[in-house]
Amino acid sequence: MVEYRDAMAAAVPLRTAGEAMDLERLGSLPASRLSFVRSLVRQMARQRWQISRTRFELDAQGHGIAIYRLQTPRGRYHGVIFSQHLDDDQRSDRVIAQAWDVTFGVVEGDVDDALLEQMAANVPLQEAGRQHPRLLVLSRANRSLRNFAHFVEALAAGDQPDPARLTRVGYLYRTTAVYGNGKFGIADFVRLQDNPDFHRPFSAQMLAVYLLRHFSIEQVEHIARGQAPDTAAPLTTELRRYLGIGNSTGLGMAPFLINHPQLIQQWVSCRETALALALGQVPDEGSRWRLIALTRRAMHHLAQTVTEDADQGERNAASVAALPEVIAWLEEMPLEEDLWQQLAAWSARTLPLEAQELINALLIELYPERVDLLEDRMGTEERLELTPDMPLVRLKQLIETHYDWALAEDFERPEARHWFWYRSAEKEEPRLGVRGVEPGAKKELPLAIAPRVHHTHGVLSDFLEANPRALVVEFLIAHPRHKDIVRRIQSMAETPYGEIRANLWHRDMKPMHLLRTKLSFFGAGRFDPKSDRWVRITLFQGAPLVEELNAEPRDLAAVDDWSFPLEPEGITHPQRQGAGETS
Repeated sequence: MVEYRDAMAAAVPLRTAGEAMDLERLGSLPASRLSFVRSLVRQMARQRWQISRTRFELDAQGHGIAIYRLQTPRGRYHGVIFSQHLDDDQRSDRVIAQAWDVTFGVVEGDVDDALLEQMAANVPLQEAGRQHPRLLVLSRANRSLRNFAHFVEALAAGDQPDPARLTRVGYLYRTTAVYGNGKFGIADFVRLQDNPDFHRPFSAQMLAVYLLRHFSIEQVEHIARGQAPDTAAPLTTELRRYLGIGNSTGLGMAPFLINHPQLIQQWVSCRETALALALGQVPDEGSRWRLIALTRRAMHHLAQTVTEDADQGERNAASVAALPEVIAWLEEMPLEEDLWQQLAAWSARTLPLEAQELINALLIELYPERVDLLEDRMGTEERLELTPDMPLVRLKQLIETHYDWALAEDFERPEARHWFWYRSAEKEEPRLGVRGVEPGAKKELPLAIAPRVHHTHGVLSDFLEANPRALVVEFLIAHPRHKDIVRRIQSMAETPYGEIRANLWHRDMKPMHLLRTKLSFFGAGRFDPKSDRWVRITLFQGAPLVEELNAEPRDLAAVDDWSFPLEPEGITHPQRQGAGETS
C-alpha cells in the first residue's frame, strides 16, 4: 500500500473552508467511497467476516426471533431481531412511536438464554426498556407495506417481484432510529474506541442495518414458502443486491452536525483530502474510461431515482441533463497530466452544484489505493478546551480571522433572525419555529453558531476598550455566559472544516441541507425529501450479499464496485402495474 505521507505529497491544495463548508454545497454531497457503508463492506470483505444464522424461529406471518452470528478475526457478535405483528393504527415513523414491525440490536459476544430473555423483554420497548450494556446498537424498523406484500405475492406464485418497485422505493424495511454510543443503557462510546472491528464512526450502526437487510430477504422468502411451499421461488441474486434498507429521518439529525464540530472536521477533511489526492493524479486511458463509465452509471441511476419533492426532482434532472456534457468533455480532451484539475475547474464554471460534487465523488472512486488510507482517520477524540490565559485581543483576532463569515451577517435584519431551534416538550424532537410568531423561543436550543459568535465578538470588543490588556479569563469572569462559545472558538479556530458556514436562523436556510450532509457520509442513496424537514433515503442498495462475502471473494475491487446501482434488467414480472405506488 502507498504510505499516507507519499499520498499526501501528490495532492493538490485542499479547497478552502469557504467553499467546502458552504451549506448549499454540503447539502449537495452524494455518498462517496469514504462513506460508512462502503468502508464497512470493504472491511468485511478484506477481513473475511463470516455471518451465519443461528436461530430463525418465525411463524407463517414472519413473526418471531432471528439471530445472526458475526465472526470477525478478532471478535464475535450477534444480531438479534424481534419481529411482531403491528396494527396499522400503531404504525408511525415518528421518534415518538411505541411499536414497530421489527426491533433489533447488535450484541458483543454470545447470546445465552438469560440474555435473550432480557432482550426479548426490553428491546421491543426501545427507549422505554432497560437495555443491556453488551448491546452495541439498538434499532427498530417498519415495513414498506406495499413492497412487502408485492414481494410475498410474487415469490409465492413462483415469480420475481417487479424491479421497478425497488427503483421507486428501494427497500422492504426502513429504520426510524439506529442508536449507539450509550443511549438508553447500551454500551458506551468509549467501549468501541479500542474495538478493532467497530472503532470507525457509526460502523456498528451500519452493521446493524446490513444485518436487517439480510433478514428482510430471508423473512420475505420464508413467508412466501409458508404460503405456497410447492410454487414459491427465492429472490434472484440481482434483486437481492438491489434491495436496500430505508431510513426515515428528520430534524433530529441536525444537532449532531453542530454539537460535534471536531468530528465533522475529520469527516470533511478526509473527503477533501481524498479529492485533492485524486485531482493530483496523472490520468491514463484506463482511468479516463473508468471515469466515463462511472459517470454514465451515475447518470442512469439519477434518471431512475424517483422523488415527489419538486426541488429535489429539479436538481436530479439538472444533473442528468449536465452529465452528457461531462462525458463529451472527457472523450474530447487531450490526456494531459493535469486533466483532472482541468475537469474540476471546468465543472465549477459549468455544472450545477450537485453535478459538481458528483464528479468529485467519482474522481475519488478512481484511486482506492490512495483514498482508502483515510478510512481510519474519520474518527477523533473530541475535546473542546478552554485557554483562559490567552490575551483577549488574540481571541478577538481569531474571531475576525476564522469566523469572519459569522461577523458578516447583520442580525438586526428580520430575515437573519427568522428561525429559532427548540425541542418539542410533547414530541421530544428538535423543531424549527418562526421567531415572534410561534411559541418556544424562550427555550431555544443554541444550535446557531453564527449569531452566538457575532454577539460574543461585540461584548468582547466593548470589554477590550475598557481593558486592553485583559486575558480571556478576566472577560469570562465578567461575562460567564460566553464560556461555551469562547471554548468552541479557541478549539476550532485552527480547524478549517468544523463549522458549517451558514446562519441557521436565516429565513433562506434549508434544514434539508443539514440532513443530507450527515446522510452523505453515512452512504445514503435515493435522497427523497418528504417535506423541508424530513427525508427518506436508502442504504446498502447494490451492496454485496452475505453469501457473497462469506464466499471469500478473490476480487475485492469487484466487491467494492456497487455505488449508484441500476435497476436489474432481464427480470420480468407478469404484472407491472402499481410500480409507482409508495408506502
